[in-house]
Amino acid sequence: MAEPISPSPVAPEAGPAPNTPAPDRADLRPENIQDAVIRLAGNSQDGIQTAGAFLARLAGRSDQDVMTYMTIPATISGGPSIFQVRIGSGEVLSAGDEADFLVAFYQHSYQDHIDFVREGGVVLYDSDNVEPNLDDKRFVYVGVPITGLTVEALGGTAKDKGKNIFVLGLITKIFSLDVEKLKKIITEKFAGKDESIVNTALMAFQAGYAYPVGRVLTHQYQFEHIPKKAGARAQITMDGNQALAYGLIAAGVRYGAGYPITPWSSVMETLRRELPKYGGIFVQAEDELGAVSLALGFSYSGYLAVTGSAGPGISLKTEAIGWASMAEIPLIICNIQRGGPSTGLPTNVEQSDLHQAIYGGHGDSPRVVLAAKTVEDCFYIAIEAARIARKYSTPVFILSDTSLATRIEAFDEPDLSKLMVDPKPDLSPRQSFKPYPVDAITQHIPPGTRILDGKYPLLSGLEHDEMGHPTGSPKLHMVMTAKRRNKLRKLAEEIPVPEIYGDKEGDVLLVGWGSTYGPIHDAAKQARDHGEKVGAIHLRHIHPLPNGIEKIFAKFKRIVVVEMNDQGVYGFGQLAIILRARYCEAKIESFTKTDGLTFRVKEILDGVFKGRSFAARKIPRDGAAIVHADTAPESVKSVREVVPQGVG
Repeated sequence: MAEPISPSPVAPEAGPAPNTPAPDRADLRPENIQDAVIRLAGNSQDGIQTAGAFLARLAGRSDQDVMTYMTIPATISGGPSIFQVRIGSGEVLSAGDEADFLVAFYQHSYQDHIDFVREGGVVLYDSDNVEPNLDDKRFVYVGVPITGLTVEALGGTAKDKGKNIFVLGLITKIFSLDVEKLKKIITEKFAGKDESIVNTALMAFQAGYAYPVGRVLTHQYQFEHIPKKAGARAQITMDGNQALAYGLIAAGVRYGAGYPITPWSSVMETLRRELPKYGGIFVQAEDELGAVSLALGFSYSGYLAVTGSAGPGISLKTEAIGWASMAEIPLIICNIQRGGPSTGLPTNVEQSDLHQAIYGGHGDSPRVVLAAKTVEDCFYIAIEAARIARKYSTPVFILSDTSLATRIEAFDEPDLSKLMVDPKPDLSPRQSFKPYPVDAITQHIPPGTRILDGKYPLLSGLEHDEMGHPTGSPKLHMVMTAKRRNKLRKLAEEIPVPEIYGDKEGDVLLVGWGSTYGPIHDAAKQARDHGEKVGAIHLRHIHPLPNGIEKIFAKFKRIVVVEMNDQGVYGFGQLAIILRARYCEAKIESFTKTDGLTFRVKEILDGVFKGRSFAARKIPRDGAAIVHADTAPESVKSVREVVPQGVG
């Protein structure tokens, strides 16, 4: 936000009921802003994810950039939860280190998250449930009896239901958001349900919007509008799991099978709903092994299929994935990673399944591993995975994670006319056919295809000759093992070398993969703004690696791999181990963490540049920039402290 909000005297119970609105203060004036981080903190039962998602989708429809972050308790009964929305008129790469605006529904929401608010930020709290420390002058306090006003607006039967939508109305007023667009989004969300549900939601929204915020604030805020370039495509807004599912459909995937597990389940639910519209089907199997086996059957029939899970479920699929490697069957396997091992942290983020994806199989069972970097990239990585699976007749892993799965971003609508793949199998007759030629890449034909010389091939998980007939020949096993390996080397030749963000040579190169893309790039930008010679690359193709990365490494004094997994016995994260083994480069270092939370930009800067202090986020303000004391090394939290739920 632009500058610290100027408070009027704190009014914990300020203002009349919304049914009798008072005129706003005469000095309530609009102020243009380019960027704001809004954090809603309450319990998962309060619907804060719904309210936050409404804000994110409004930003997308208003041609603004947006990124969200959420935490969900792992227990069925629910518990403390947050939803953070960062809206900007320019490019937004991370969800924000600090909140400009905190909405605290309960005392624990206030206590756990007050330290995530920037100095001069606004703390909007439910004065029916929260007693803030008003002696802490770092923040602007706005007390509103949210629970009571919601009950008053909706009637006594509402209890505390609907206060998320009441708060949405308040935020809409404070940030001068588009009321009609937001009402339309609310109506669309509850379409198909009883009309009374839509009406109740709109009543709660209107009550919050009508609250006289001028009694407690001296500013309203308005995001600067940057007109889209002529001919630019419209924006769409969705989360990473939705983008992944629709990317698979665009890639021509029409069949699949899976078994529910957090956070993969919403991918299979989207495919189960959407694939029949394209003549396909998605099957919920009885277990993970059954799911991958069904998917392999679909792929054998000539239709590239998909299965997926999280880490524990991938373990159960391992035997059949090995069969796919041996039989050289194209297959897409999605791993939406979460904290592990075992059931671990089922609703928290981690990047600890990389070695499982690359090496998690018996024998030498090569497979391709890709990783999406943003919500938008979840869509395009699915198309790339399908291309590789078909061309090289191989299983392909897509690695995503809880952060990508649940966060919402806005991006340009894909040009489907250029992207949609026709998945119809080629059943044209062949004179002869050899599925496993030792001097070429395997390409299967669909069962039922006529072979005019009458020599039909076999397909098996046993080692085989060029026609698929089982063999125990040591020499042939060596030849076929090399054949399966070498097609990945061939793939490496066509993968583009990742672009370098920032300095093309210098002191530090940050290397990342997956959902760390935004924080790493924000960290590189801030470090360069402070005079550091820093570059960054992000890997989408992790196995095999593209050729030529060693030339980039040679231009930097330090190479720091930033990833969300453990440093391991030897002090290196999972990607760092692979890069050190591949390039024998001693200057490759690791910066890792395993707290189940996404990286804050400040964390990366503190970890990479020990002893240096960087502002957590450059926010345009009048006067001198605020230096945040908590960036000093001596202020870093002890490992024994309880880290509240939130970003970092």
